[in-house]
Amino acid sequence: MTHFFSTIGGRILLLVGIVNMLSMAGMVAFYADRQEKSILIQNEKSLNRTAETASQGLQALMLRGDADIAQTYADNLKKVSMIEDFRIMRIDGNEAFHDNQTILSVNERLGKEEFQTREKEEMINVLSQGNQYLNKVVMERRQVAYTHQENGVDKLTFLLPVIAEQACYRCHDKHKPIRGVLKITTSLLSVREAIQASRSQALLILVGSILGSLLVVGILIQWSLVQRIKMVTVAMEKISHGDFTQRIPVTGLRELVHMAESFNAMTVEVVRGYSRLTEEQNKLTIVIRSAQEAIIVTNAAGEVVLINPAAERILEKTQETLVNEGFLSVVDDPDYVRHFIAHNGMGTPDTLVYKNRVLNFFAATIYNSQNLPIGSAALIRDITQEKRLEERLRLLSYTDKLTGLYNRRRMEELLEKEYDRARRYSLPLSILFFDIDHFKKFNDTYGHDMGDKVLEMVGRIAKEHCRNVDYPCRYGGEEFCIILTDTEERGAFLAANRFRQTLESTIIEDEIHVTCSIGIATFPGAICVEWKEFLKLADNALYEAKAQGRNRVIQWQPEITPKKG
Repeated sequence: MTHFFSTIGGRILLLVGIVNMLSMAGMVAFYADRQEKSILIQNEKSLNRTAETASQGLQALMLRGDADIAQTYADNLKKVSMIEDFRIMRIDGNEAFHDNQTILSVNERLGKEEFQTREKEEMINVLSQGNQYLNKVVMERRQVAYTHQENGVDKLTFLLPVIAEQACYRCHDKHKPIRGVLKITTSLLSVREAIQASRSQALLILVGSILGSLLVVGILIQWSLVQRIKMVTVAMEKISHGDFTQRIPVTGLRELVHMAESFNAMTVEVVRGYSRLTEEQNKLTIVIRSAQEAIIVTNAAGEVVLINPAAERILEKTQETLVNEGFLSVVDDPDYVRHFIAHNGMGTPDTLVYKNRVLNFFAATIYNSQNLPIGSAALIRDITQEKRLEERLRLLSYTDKLTGLYNRRRMEELLEKEYDRARRYSLPLSILFFDIDHFKKFNDTYGHDMGDKVLEMVGRIAKEHCRNVDYPCRYGGEEFCIILTDTEERGAFLAANRFRQTLESTIIEDEIHVTCSIGIATFPGAICVEWKEFLKLADNALYEAKAQGRNRVIQWQPEITPKKG
């Protein structure tokens, strides 16, 4: 039943049924109300006629002087089917003909005992003297009808005044125009039953009319509308499964014809759009699959729905693993990915090391035109080779090609940094400044190729004699510099002398030897404003070593004469 009313035909039928039911219910309610009123009025009229007849009969008895049989008359009226109770009352509400009050009053007025008194008297109060309906009858001299309940049963009671006529004044006081009141009561049970029967009949008519109208309307809707809508629905379902050959016959009512034409036109546009979309999708698929960058895309629920081959290669994970682990675990660090997306990459490094690869990472949430999230996407590039090349270029920019030592530009950067650090934290720092003795003469004697071999040998020995925290540099030509961090005078002197001895004992070719002269400057013994002055002190010590005959190590002292020029 629920499924039926979820269809268009069911909804239309329900709507028509409700409207039809409301209209018919109004008509039936009006008819039933009229019937009820008619039954009540008819019952009241019948009872009223009975009451008037009884009143007239009683009047006739009284005028004939047959008052003694009035009670018998009243008792017989109670046997009438419509009458449940019949009472003749005096205007004080007590039932007449059960005591001698009226007989005594009449005999006294006549001056003789014309009427015989009753041997047995009984005072029966029917209505209290203050009863509003009784008072109204007495005051207005007209009948009154009212309904009331007795033992849970509805009753209808008529009170009719017994008007005194001229003939009555022989026995009764003419100042009392009303001689008594008739009370006639009938049960409304039969009336209520008749009304209920009328309502039941009206309800049956209502139900029958509604069912009949719904049947007719349902058949008409099914024939004229639902079948055509079902045709459209079936066609749309087939289109959703890829069958774009569906067409709707252009027949029927004008609205249905317009719907069929619109549907067919829509199908043509869908086919065109689908073709264009398929073409663009194929292009995009080729681009994504052939891309060297890893591409991973999710839907609005966060489920991974697209992974290109590069993602499997770069991340070294299968497509199944990436789907099962989820988007946040693509680089095995959910907090990193979550933070990157939440802040759109702001304040989050976009370069990371993953499985011995250097990766450039970017991820973001994708929004539609209504600014609602429809998924997320990650683009990951393997920049390992780029970083290696970058490091190589950096080393080339800092390194002397012939000796493999740091070049002069890098030496100046390092010396400035280390000298500032030594001064800031009061740390010892030494610098060895040396050159090869008589190198120009050596080149002239053995040639520049042999000179290059000497320079290469000096660079190799310098690197071998340096710690990891030291910086061996080529200052230029045959001049060299070694920065010794955290090294005092004695340590610097020992390192310099050991290097000098090693170089002197090294044979180049055919018993060819070279020597060097070394100048040392040490902080805090040598205190300068800046690193350039510090280097100059080492150069002065080198000049002193040459002046003293070369192939020796000289520690700078304040008494050393500065180098001229």
